[in-house]
Amino acid sequence: MITDPQIALIMLGLFIFVVLLGFPIAFTLVAMGLGFGYYAYYDETRMQTLFDNRIFDLFVQNTFSVMSNDVLVAVPLFLFMGYVVERANIVNRLFFSFQLAARNLPGSMAVAALLTCAVFATATGIVGAVVTLMGMLAFPAMLEAKYDKSYAAGVICAGGCLGILIPPSIMLIVYAAIAEISPLRLYAGALFPGFMLAGFYIIYVVTRAYFNPSLAPKPETTDVALSKIFYELMTSFFPLAFLISAVLGAILMGLATPAEAAGVGAAGGLLLAAIYRSLSWERLKEAVFLTAKTSAMVCWLFVGSWTFASVFSYLGGHDIIKDWFLALDIGTIGFLILAQITIFLLGWPLEWTEIIIIFVPIFLPMLETFNVDPLFFGMLVALNLQTSFLTPPMAMAAYYLKGVAPNDIELMEIFKGIMPYLGIVIFSMVLLYNFPGIALWLPDYLFGK
Repeated sequence: MITDPQIALIMLGLFIFVVLLGFPIAFTLVAMGLGFGYYAYYDETRMQTLFDNRIFDLFVQNTFSVMSNDVLVAVPLFLFMGYVVERANIVNRLFFSFQLAARNLPGSMAVAALLTCAVFATATGIVGAVVTLMGMLAFPAMLEAKYDKSYAAGVICAGGCLGILIPPSIMLIVYAAIAEISPLRLYAGALFPGFMLAGFYIIYVVTRAYFNPSLAPKPETTDVALSKIFYELMTSFFPLAFLISAVLGAILMGLATPAEAAGVGAAGGLLLAAIYRSLSWERLKEAVFLTAKTSAMVCWLFVGSWTFASVFSYLGGHDIIKDWFLALDIGTIGFLILAQITIFLLGWPLEWTEIIIIFVPIFLPMLETFNVDPLFFGMLVALNLQTSFLTPPMAMAAYYLKGVAPNDIELMEIFKGIMPYLGIVIFSMVLLYNFPGIALWLPDYLFGK
């Protein structure tokens, strides 16, 4: 006779299969949570009507918990700030100013694109938005400057994914809610790893361009007045950098909660757009619509995943996976390696939202057993999730770029360009594992151990 834990594993396998068929993730989670939950909570002795089943009570409670979660209030506000900045064409000015500032470096436009991606990713945290916008803005400019197609494509795809890691990342807010740890500590822990990864990217593009100048020809003229560079930075980079720094600083110094700081950030984004005279009624409506659409997706993912995870755990799914890990007798190092390999492989068919909300909770109960800090684990996962957008054949960043790139750009050329960045991400994970202070020193310094 089939047991409840076996039913749980069937539930998990069926979910992955259905998702690969292309069904919407959130509603698949809800449907499977309710369907398998009806079986799990079925009780003949108390059932009087068809809907007299505890799974419906659980679903309502999970929906209420998501809608009343103070941490998740920050999600739509940060999203709105990012979409306003995007729609107000501030990024165009930002890329131009970085391009002038980096004009004497090898691969100057690639460096400017990475810096713009890092700043813009910090403002929006949405990979698709960053890659798409930079694909329309910086990618054609690099191609026009005779940059190698694969080299330029890799820069846009890798840089666009930095928003997963660099605060105020939406992913970090979601992980904080799931792992039940302070988003303040997560933000502090992600700063150094995020800028470390961006720094490695810049070192890579400059080094390659230095040894192979044909990949990134130098601009025809590098004689630009210092006053012009200073003016462009003052009118584009510094206002946005000040806004982001104020938001993050208020959070890290304990002056505001993430939701309060996100509200200030959203208001600041509107103010910047108004100052630049680029805020029209149409653009504002687009920003509000996109914010509502993305926020609804995140909320329904939470409702569905918590219902799915509750049923999966009730059937004994978490226990059987935990027992399997313990039976392997692999220790802390083996657990971390196996967990990260699993997340890496899941990144091929799934995006970070499904991985964080569905699969990471399977590992969280095991962290105490293997003596792993949840914050440190979260930083490893955040680095690893860069690969979920960069690993062929399901590299979503490549498909985002392909959607806005010229027709003569082949998908295989984009894949070729992003492969070196996968190696950089893996190297960063190894470095973080051997030197955990990269992630743990700042939160411990600011908030104590």
